[in-house]
Amino acid sequence: MISNRSPFEAIADPTRRAILDTLLLSGPTRAGDIAKHFPQMSRPAVSKHLRVLRGAQLVQKDSRGREIWYEINPAPLSRVQSWLESYQGYWEKRLKALKEISESDMDS
Repeated sequence: MISNRSPFEAIADPTRRAILDTLLLSGPTRAGDIAKHFPQMSRPAVSKHLRVLRGAQLVQKDSRGREIWYEINPAPLSRVQSWLESYQGYWEKRLKALKEISESDMDS
């Protein structure tokens, strides 16, 4: 049984973000091929990360005979995107202030 996890919790780990990046670039990929991208990690460890991503519904699993394929499901990331957008105004103000400071230093 896969427990429900939030996309925030799932993407907090850099390995899970790297798995998502792999799937984004390659499209549907067999579990074994995903594991090959992480030679420093055991296959059971990669499987555990895939379970977390499935629990957050960020990946979908498809069994094809004896092979298991994974595909990214970006829909749950919309919650993350919405949260990040709330910081957009903050960063725009900070960058504008930095620009003004750097331009005033050039005039001096």
